[in-house]
Amino acid sequence: MIEKYRVHEVAKDLNLPTKEVVDLLAANFEGERKSMTALNEEELSVVFNHYTNETQVENFDEYFAAGEAKKQAAKEAAKAQSRPTQPQQQGGQRPVQQNRPQQNNTQQNRPQQGGQRPVQQNRPQQNNPQQNRPQQGGQQRPVQQNRPQQNNPQQPARPRTAHPATTVDMRAGSTQVEMEKYNEKYDNLAQTKLGNKDVSVQKQKLTQKSAQRRAGKPVMSRKEKEDAKMRKLELERQRRKNLEITLPEEILVGDLAARLHVTSSEIIKRLMTLGVMASVNEVIDFDTASMVAMEIGAKVEKEVVVTIEDRLFEMEEDTDENLSERPPIVVVMGHVDHGKTSILDAIRHANVTEGEAGGITQHIGAYQVVVNDRPITFLDTPGHAAFTAMRARGAQVTDIAVIVVAADDGIMPQTVEAINHAKAAGVSIIVAINKMDKPHANPDKVMQELTEYELVPEAWGGDVPCIPVSAKSKQGIGDLLEMIQLVADTSELKANPNKLAKGTVIEAKLDKGRGPVATVLVQSGTLHAGDVVIAGTSVGRVRVMLSDKGEKVEVAGPAMPVEITGLDSVPDAGDIFNAVEDERLAKELVDKRKFENKQEQFSAYEKVTLDNLFSHISQGDIKELPIIVKADVQGSVEAVKQSLEKLSNDEVRVKVIHGAVGAVSESDVMLADASNAIIVGFNVRPDPVAKENADRDGVELRLYRIIYDAINDVETAMKGMLAPKTREVDLGRAEVRQVYKITGVGAVAGCYVLEGKIARNAEIRVVRDGIIIADDKLASLKRFKDDAKEVAKGYECGMSLNKFNDIKEGDIFEAYEIEEYRE
Repeated sequence: MIEKYRVHEVAKDLNLPTKEVVDLLAANFEGERKSMTALNEEELSVVFNHYTNETQVENFDEYFAAGEAKKQAAKEAAKAQSRPTQPQQQGGQRPVQQNRPQQNNTQQNRPQQGGQRPVQQNRPQQNNPQQNRPQQGGQQRPVQQNRPQQNNPQQPARPRTAHPATTVDMRAGSTQVEMEKYNEKYDNLAQTKLGNKDVSVQKQKLTQKSAQRRAGKPVMSRKEKEDAKMRKLELERQRRKNLEITLPEEILVGDLAARLHVTSSEIIKRLMTLGVMASVNEVIDFDTASMVAMEIGAKVEKEVVVTIEDRLFEMEEDTDENLSERPPIVVVMGHVDHGKTSILDAIRHANVTEGEAGGITQHIGAYQVVVNDRPITFLDTPGHAAFTAMRARGAQVTDIAVIVVAADDGIMPQTVEAINHAKAAGVSIIVAINKMDKPHANPDKVMQELTEYELVPEAWGGDVPCIPVSAKSKQGIGDLLEMIQLVADTSELKANPNKLAKGTVIEAKLDKGRGPVATVLVQSGTLHAGDVVIAGTSVGRVRVMLSDKGEKVEVAGPAMPVEITGLDSVPDAGDIFNAVEDERLAKELVDKRKFENKQEQFSAYEKVTLDNLFSHISQGDIKELPIIVKADVQGSVEAVKQSLEKLSNDEVRVKVIHGAVGAVSESDVMLADASNAIIVGFNVRPDPVAKENADRDGVELRLYRIIYDAINDVETAMKGMLAPKTREVDLGRAEVRQVYKITGVGAVAGCYVLEGKIARNAEIRVVRDGIIIADDKLASLKRFKDDAKEVAKGYECGMSLNKFNDIKEGDIFEAYEIEEYRE
């Protein structure tokens, strides 16, 4: 934004009549303009371009030569004008020059004879006792007597004679003073006095412009300054026009100004025009920030928030060219007594007896068998809970579920659960009707019951294969494996092996010699020994990788289960694992996940109170109830402690972890918070800080005046029958500053309200050194001499009680009222 540049100022700077500039503007723009009209950038550009075109020259050498000629002519004219014009006097005498004042001059000017020159009396004499001697040849130089005699006792003072005054024209046009000549003379004199030493004091230049010209610096006129400003504004406009920024969902006003390279005040002004009042440190949303940025001239794009997961894990979708066939992953589920484990053993042993090299040396929760030279992966671990946990974490681990049903028992409750889990996971279902070797086997009954759960056998026109098998006699095991292979072929199971591995943790444990050990199932990509792996809140580099047969392997492709070591902690079953390239980012992500888990635990953590004690007991969360007892005397502490500990039963044991005399303090609340305890107070009150901390930390604080009420509350809470009907609500606290004894009335306490308010109908609890010494009602409440309904915090009042008169300075009156619970 440029300064206001008015029409008459433009005309003055261009040495033009104002009317000429007004006519030029009228010819190019609509509307009337006067001498005081402020011009905008476009109008100024028209004026400057017009007169620039008019005054342009073809040859700068000729232009500067003409300027030098004009300057020389001006100098000659000034010299001619400065010469004396008075005629010579008779006798050849020149006129007396008396334009300089005489200072401290006691000598008189004597007339000279024989055509002597006039006496010059304009220079003072300093300590000069000698007179000027006449010169030979009939002519004498003029005697200089204008210097004052200082400290000269030999020369007597001469009387002053009257002399006619003369005037000299000192105007700049008539006299040109060459200051550089005198400056050079004074410099020479100074060097002579100082012994030709360097003079450190430089000459003071007469004007700033002349100093800049001699220093070679350009001196810009007002027009040139405005032109420079306009060029700068145009460059700034072009720069903003090409500025491209990205803005997040929310941004500080100061940060937006920094990204747009403007001041915060400009952003605030533009926000005001949009009706948004925001300071530098306030946050505005993306829509508002983008509107401001576009008004300034910037191109705005929304910032894409890239999380650590996005930077670590590959999110590209696989194409058909990258996919290749992978083995099916099968899980076997069913009722515990229906032969699930027997069928798995039969499959393993059948595979070994077929001549597969090696042998299963250890059981790692998953293994592969080969059917017709094609592998099938079996998971040996998932019970219903683990299977559900994997599915809840988004890990669609398995492709086929084999549901085992005993031919003699039929569908059982756990079989129904297995069917529902398989349906929810969206996997293919194969029913293995086991125990066909038993005499009471009835496969038709099993298939009939399956139809009740929307599973129609293939033999009855449905799509669920039902294979009769016998784990004991190995009958039908081959048919089951072939059916699994057939279902896998129809499902067209594929995966991309040419990328970083991703899969699921099947099992994990802490081995005494090897540290954390995890059984993982690779679902896509290929896992290599030495890869950095992150699984849940565990991270590490794969040191050793073992197959299901206990053999050390270097790579594991899709659908292959392996056991890995090298993690820093034991992951959870069902955690997703990823192989990553950046170990530093992986550790950062693990720290973030650990912090989030702690926050979830804290938010889910619930303090134990007497109200929720029974629910915690019923859930099996509590086996011991810690209690802190505070009372007015030690005898009460022991009585309350013994009475409460006698309430212990088979489900929960009451334990008093701390008992003491005095008010409930901050340290008591801290202990209760750390140990998840309940504070029981008998005839005592909490400190203000302790009460505030208890409310903040959620510590249960129960205060009683009758010991049986405390015992009954804890006992009924343990039985789940706690339902109090009334409770105390604190209104305010007041401190006794002075006590007055009034005849016929008794003790009147002059009080200052510390917090809350004191109401006329409130109950009053008198507390002295944290001990309750009285519990009474207000008899009167006055402000000065008038009765008051209530007195607020920060005011003084007078109070008297109905019964208690032993009031002392420093006592605390606590006002409260009794209200009913609203369940």
